[in-house]
Amino acid sequence: MTGSAFYNPSEKYFEIAKNLDIFATLFKEVNTWYVDDVTPSKLMKTGIDAMLASLDPYTNYISEDQIEDYRTMTTGEYSGIGATVGTRDGRILIMMPLEGFAADKAGIKTGDEIIAIDGISLDGKTYDETSQLLKGQAKTDVILSIKRYGLEQPLDITVTREKIQTYNVPYYGMVTSTIGMIKLTDFTRDASKEVRDALLDLKSQGAEKIIFDVRGNPGGLLDEAVKISNIFVEKGKEIVSTKGKVKDWNKTYNGLSDATDTEIPLVVLTSGTSASAAEIVSGVIQDYDRGVLIGENTYGKGLVQATRSLSYNSKLKVTIAKYYIPSGRCIQAIDYANRNEDGSVGKMPDSLRMPFKTAAGRIVYDGGGVKPDIAISHDFYAPVTQTLILKGLLFDYANKYYFENKTIAEAKEFNLTNTEYDSFIKWLSTKEYDYTTKVEKMIKHLEETAQKEESYEALKPQIDEFKKSIAHNKENDLRNHKVEIIELLEQEIAKRYYLERGEMEATFDDDLDLKAAIEVLNDEAKYKKILSK
Repeated sequence: MTGSAFYNPSEKYFEIAKNLDIFATLFKEVNTWYVDDVTPSKLMKTGIDAMLASLDPYTNYISEDQIEDYRTMTTGEYSGIGATVGTRDGRILIMMPLEGFAADKAGIKTGDEIIAIDGISLDGKTYDETSQLLKGQAKTDVILSIKRYGLEQPLDITVTREKIQTYNVPYYGMVTSTIGMIKLTDFTRDASKEVRDALLDLKSQGAEKIIFDVRGNPGGLLDEAVKISNIFVEKGKEIVSTKGKVKDWNKTYNGLSDATDTEIPLVVLTSGTSASAAEIVSGVIQDYDRGVLIGENTYGKGLVQATRSLSYNSKLKVTIAKYYIPSGRCIQAIDYANRNEDGSVGKMPDSLRMPFKTAAGRIVYDGGGVKPDIAISHDFYAPVTQTLILKGLLFDYANKYYFENKTIAEAKEFNLTNTEYDSFIKWLSTKEYDYTTKVEKMIKHLEETAQKEESYEALKPQIDEFKKSIAHNKENDLRNHKVEIIELLEQEIAKRYYLERGEMEATFDDDLDLKAAIEVLNDEAKYKKILSK
């Protein structure tokens, strides 16, 4: 037709072939002529990663040697010792054994430093290298040489590896006599079964109301998000729909099973790091006015990924669609399709966010995550507290406390006394740590500005005097910020005695989100008003 344009697929295929030929030729020439030796596989992966990074952070190349880690991430299953491991100052530390698994049964403790594995020294080893040494076939033994607080000589402990299935629900329990709580940290296989089982068990214990905690949950399998939503909303209800360039990915997912409980009062706790599948569940609960959301605005990841098989046992995880929750909104917050000139991306501006309505007619918005019904503001930790965390001083003192105190109260009731906090401050006086307060940062900025404007010499006497007057005193800071420091210290200590359960329950008396949830659930009129306005 004269004057009209039409799409010719062959032109696109020619462009693909042309650029692949250029890339292959360039790759060959670099490998042949570059002045230093290069590793072809490493160079290629760098190129692939950079190419995919220009799209979005969730489209990734998974090489053959990364397949096992990817499988662990999606299934929550691996063979190993069953403990979380971390690094600090070049040391490999047991952050926490998983209750009931191999490391726990063998007597490995939180805070143990691994210095060798099967006689292989860990000096200079990376976290990934250490992880590979710890993993292995189930029913095989591995010997860990560890340093433990209070012991002069290292210990050799034999751990029999086993198949580890990490829990999506690491904790559930009764918060009050009538309110149960379920903590969901992942959406790997069987997440919905764990949530359903936890809900039924809590109801058998007398739970008449539920707090569902998805704070910090990064998401996972879409099918599990659908099934978990279906626990609380009726069979046949739309849960989520996906829309992409390829029509095969335009799907609508409805609840396929009979709901477990559509009536029990429900509060969902969210945070700024609740993402993807966690946002689907939170959004479904909000869109159907099924429960009250409390906490922070969620992350805003409304993109769906699928895994495609490539040659040589590698895979591509690629974004194939956006998802839309029942009100019709997509909660994707970042616009990867339209980048700035420098390649950076920005969040969806408020002017472009569209209003939608929940089942009861409440106004909700797209393009910025899921906004809670009750927002709770959380203060940043003071510089002294941040330093104690980063330097691992809270972690180290908890080790000391554990090996000097055989027992403590139940985690819910455990509180450090003033005398014990004084002992902690005394212990800290022998440690090297420093930090910069906000006021000190402001003074430094003032100095730099004065130097640029050539007024520093005139202002120097006043600046020096001001510096002297506000020079931070560590002990004063430890006293002034006692509440938040002692809260974190109690969590670290409780974790030594009761593992994940202790870490969770030690937060109950300080958790602002949890307190707000209990208040709403205990006020039936307020609960109903939030869901109807």
